[in-house]
Amino acid sequence: QVQLVESGGGLVQAGGSLRLSCAVSGRTLSVYAMAWFRQAPGKERECVAVIGWSRGTTVAHDSVKDRFTISRDRTKNTVWLQMNSLKPEDTAVYYCAADDDSKRGLSWKLLDYDYWGQGTQVTVSS
Repeated sequence: QVQLVESGGGLVQAGGSLRLSCAVSGRTLSVYAMAWFRQAPGKERECVAVIGWSRGTTVAHDSVKDRFTISRDRTKNTVWLQMNSLKPEDTAVYYCAADDDSKRGLSWKLLDYDYWGQGTQVTVSS
């Protein structure tokens, strides 16, 4: 089992920045990839960024790749999402997720992630 706990959400004005953290515990050696998803009210949960736990390879959704950066520190068992130039449309609950299947590449698919945090609210005011 892998446990994930997010922190760092809050209320910020448009144009501001936030850094989300995800503390990873449990069977961390089984983790292949980590991702940040978000879910806005009335919308489906979507993946915004993925990072390979071992190699640190990253991919980000086109809508955020110039503004959000995913990173990790395996010695601290932590994943971050640095969010800059925030927009009101970035308002959502943000979730950290872990994938323990090394047979597939970095995945955007919600169903490929077996472990989830409780989520942290990010609200961007205009």
